[in-house]
Parts: sequence; structure tokens; C-alpha cells
Amino acid sequence: MSFGPPAGSPFGGPSAASTSAAAGLPFAGMPSELADRAERILAAEPEHIVAEVPFSAAVFDREPFTLRRFLRGHRLGLLGAVALVVFETLSLQAGPLLTQIGLDRGVAPGNLEVLWWVGVAYFVSVVLNVVTSAWRVAYTGRLSERLMYELRLRVFSHFQRQSLDFFTGEKAGRLMTRMTSDIEALSALFQDGLVSLAVQGLTLVIITVVLFVLNLKLAIVTLLVVLPSMGVLTLWFRGASERGYGRVRDRIAEVLSDLSESLAGIRVITATNRQQFNVIQHANVVGEHRDANLYASTVGAIYGPANEAVGVVGQAMLLLIGGRMVLNGTLTVGELFAFLLYLTSFFAPIQQLVQLYNTYQQGQAAVLKLRDLLATEPSTVERMDAATLPPIDGRIELRNVTFGYDAGQPVLHGLSLTIEPGETVAVVGPTGAGKSTVAKLVTRFYDPDEGAVLIDGHDLRDVTLHSLRRQLGVVPQEPFLFNGTIGENIAFGRPDADPEEIEESCRLVGLGDLIDRLDAGLDSLVHERGSSLSSGERQLLALARAFHARPRVLVLDEATSNLDLLTESVIERALDVVLEGRTAIVIAHRLATAMRADRIAVVDGGRVIELGTHEDLVAAGGVYASMYDTWSAHS
Repeated sequence: MSFGPPAGSPFGGPSAASTSAAAGLPFAGMPSELADRAERILAAEPEHIVAEVPFSAAVFDREPFTLRRFLRGHRLGLLGAVALVVFETLSLQAGPLLTQIGLDRGVAPGNLEVLWWVGVAYFVSVVLNVVTSAWRVAYTGRLSERLMYELRLRVFSHFQRQSLDFFTGEKAGRLMTRMTSDIEALSALFQDGLVSLAVQGLTLVIITVVLFVLNLKLAIVTLLVVLPSMGVLTLWFRGASERGYGRVRDRIAEVLSDLSESLAGIRVITATNRQQFNVIQHANVVGEHRDANLYASTVGAIYGPANEAVGVVGQAMLLLIGGRMVLNGTLTVGELFAFLLYLTSFFAPIQQLVQLYNTYQQGQAAVLKLRDLLATEPSTVERMDAATLPPIDGRIELRNVTFGYDAGQPVLHGLSLTIEPGETVAVVGPTGAGKSTVAKLVTRFYDPDEGAVLIDGHDLRDVTLHSLRRQLGVVPQEPFLFNGTIGENIAFGRPDADPEEIEESCRLVGLGDLIDRLDAGLDSLVHERGSSLSSGERQLLALARAFHARPRVLVLDEATSNLDLLTESVIERALDVVLEGRTAIVIAHRLATAMRADRIAVVDGGRVIELGTHEDLVAAGGVYASMYDTWSAHS
């Protein structure tokens, strides 16, 4: 669904700027002088067909990620690339052979006709090589992009099916590295590395055969003198570069992780005057990345010249031996020239293979990182035989639930709680008592270590995640808004709704005044994370988003804790309407919110220690009564 301004343009003009300013929002639109130009550019853009991408929380590839397995599904495309490589290589290696024919059969006897035909053949081979090479580059480029598209979708889908503990235990920068630099390293390997490896490898094989055909003695000298030296250097380079590029991949992950954390916490950094300290810390992280790159570059710098020196010494020896054979009449000048030309071409692929090995090592290091990532199983697993949860009435039962985020450190201890359909239960208690953990178990962000969580008698572990969560609404303490319009954020859980329904949800939670102040209304742009809105407005939008999804069960995790008293009163009036007929769990920090619930559960030490209405609990004179007395005194 698209929400455009009343004038039909997706960009805000001067009125949008003035309205945003009047509402206390920074300007989030596009200057009017650029709007017309942007419209012309968009009109010339081709239509993008939205692909249907299958996604399942239970069914996905669990085999170890390797290059061989990943490329297996593209065998035909790879065979086509190999065929083009064969034609390209054969056309490229015709030159030295034609040179021999021109010297021995044209120059030596003075036969101009032979020289003419050799020149024509040389020209044709060059044209064929250029055409085949261009075709191969275009073909392999398209194939590489298909592979990258598939891999990026696979990694992103793997992120989407992971449980919350995966993201709380992993730095965002490391995850960004998997999707950026690691996949880019594989892109370079697919687009240039593997194909060039095939070209240079096939070139090496063809030249080796031709060398033996031209002169057996010189070919044997080449294999016995030159190749062993190159082999020793290559074995050393393989081990050293593998260690180097593994360190590079680890260090770039640290760089992105530190950058991501600094950008996310820029307000705290500025407020606490930590800019200089952060610059020093980032300099250290970047310095470690630089050192890792310098080590990898040093290894390549040693190997390349050493390998080239071996090649030059080999050519000098063969020129000396081959020259004596020409003087003795056992070798023609054309054969010697052709052999030396092929020998130069023999060393060139080896040098290229060295550079390709660098690309391969970077790609292989990326493969190892992606293999570890894709081998991570979600902790909240959807069973293969999971049933679809039917429309629910909303009876929730936590039955003897024990759960801890870390092994051996339970947060809940045998907690039991039953909530009837349409009932609102507030969960209160001291910090760390396990209030928010109850909400996370009901929404199946986590599974209990012991016991069970049931809705309408269905164990949440036995139903599909999609059928469960489409009937739940969650409003966290810290709301997250996406970069887009107000309407798009509210319709996030139900994007096919009409604008009238979205506006109704806004007015229901008390956002009507904000929408009316904006000329663009629901189409007013919101910065990433909602930075253009106040904390109260962000919370109201999050509430509207949850209400708009029409859930049967609503979970409010301290959703009113960031609101001022006036806004809180607006929300509480809206809650009376929205929660009617729905089951609700309200994790309450403020007792004013808890008092409006049908029942209140007091949680302490991971157990429900008191349960009843506000009046009953106050009359009982227990923990809740003490909390209420303290709150009343401060109020």
C-alpha cells in the first residue's frame, strides 16, 4: 500500500516543511526545486516486478554451506561458462603457433603467401578471442548476480527466522559483515575468481601439452627445474595467506561492529562527551584491521616477485639450452621462438593464479563465516508437523513455567498463571522479577525450559509461529518505527488495510491531533527509528500499529512508562475501548495502569506471589498493598 500526499506526489513540498515545523518535527520531505526532477527520474524507471519468495520458519536448508553445494543447483549455467572459457582460451593460444609457422614456412624460405595467410589467421583469432571474452564476461556477470541474489536472500531469511537470543548475543556489526563484506568477497570470487581460475587453469594445461609437442627435451627441463621451485613457494603462500585473510575477515567484522554501536548510541556519546574516547577506540580497531591487511599484503608481496624471479631464471636457462639446439640443427628458430612465447604464456597463468588465490582465500574465509552463521539453529524452533492455530478465544495458561536466559540461572521458577478470554491482567513487581519474561513467553519469543505455555489449550510449541503471532499484538517499552510514512508504520502488521481504517486506529489511540496538524496527514514522513517524533508520539504510533492489526491477544510491555501524565490518560481511555473483548497482558511499571486491569498478578523472585483485583490486594495488606501505599504517598 502506498500513502502519497494529497497532491499525488510522494515528496513533501514547502507546505510539508512548514507543517512539520509547526508540529515540532524536523523537515523530512524533499525540497520543491528537486521534486519535479525526481518525478521525471521516477517516471523513466522501469517497473520492478515483486518476486514471490517462499519463507518457512521450519523448512530450510540445514546442510553445511559449501561452495560445491551452493553451486550444485547452477550446473547448467556453469557448464555454459566453461564452454565459453574453452573457446576463449583456444583462440588466445593460437598466436605462438602461428608465429612458428610464419617464421619457419614464411620468413625462412621467403614465402610471402604463407605470411599473408598467417596474418589473416592471427587477425581472426584475435577477433574470436575478443568476441568470446566479451560474451563470457557478460554471461558470467549475469550468472554471478543470480548467485548473489540467491545467497543474500538465504542469509537474510536465516536472520528472519532466528530467535531473539540470537540477536541479543551477537553484535549487529558482525551480522552486517556477513551481509556486506563477506558476500561481496564471494561476489568477487564468483564473477572474476572462479571463471578466471578456469581460464588460467585451462591455459596452463593447453600450454603444457603444446610444450611437450614442440620439444620434449625443453619441456622436461621446464618441469624439472621451474615447477618444483614454484611448488614450494605456492605451498608456503597457501598457508600464510589463509591465516592472513582469516584475520582480515575477523577484523573487518570488529570495525563494522564498533561503527554500528557508535552510530546507534550517538546521543549518549554526545551527551557524555565521549567523542574523543570513541575516536581513539575506533582508531585501535581500525589499526588492527590495517595490520591484518598489511600481513596479507606482505605475504603476497613476497610470493609474487619470488615467483616471477623463478620464471625469469627458467626462461634464461631454456634460451641458453634452446639456442645451442638451434646451432646444432636439432631445433628450428621458429620452434624456439614459439617455445619461448608459450613459456612466457606458461608463467603468466601461474602469476594470475597467485592473484586469484588471494581472491579465493578471501572468498573461502567468507564461506567459513557464512557456514557458521547458516548452521545456527533458531532456539525457538517451529516443528515440522506444527499445526495451524485456529482463531482463538484468548485463554492463556502458564503451567509450572521455569525459564532462564542463561543456563543454570532461571528467572522464573515454576510460575503458574491463568488468564480467561477477554480478561485484562496486569503483571507488576520489582525490577528483575520476571515481568517482561512472562510477556516474551506468551508471544513465544522464547520457550520455557520446563512447563508449558498454552493458548486455548494449545501448547505454543505445537503450532506454527505465523498462525500464533498473527493473532497477537505486542507493544514493547521501546517502540521501533521504520523509515517511511506514519501510515506505513501503522499498517505494518496489516498492510492491505484501507487508509480510513488506519486513520481510525490513529484517532482511537489519541493521534488525531498530530495527524490533523500535518498537511500530508498519514503520509507525513518519519525518520528512521522515529527520530523526528517525541517519545510519547512514538509510543502512540506503536500502540496504533498493534491495535490496527486486530489481535485477539494484546501484550503491553510497560507501554505507558515513557508517557507523560496527560498522554497516559489519553492512552488509558483508548485502552478501555481497544481492550474490550480481547485478552490482554499488561506489564505495568505504573500502578495507575495496573489498577485499571481486571486482575493484578504480583511477580517476585520468578513466582506469582499475589493475584486478585486491586481492591482485594490492597485489603490483603501484602506486597501489592505496600507498593500501593508507596505510590500513593509519592503521588
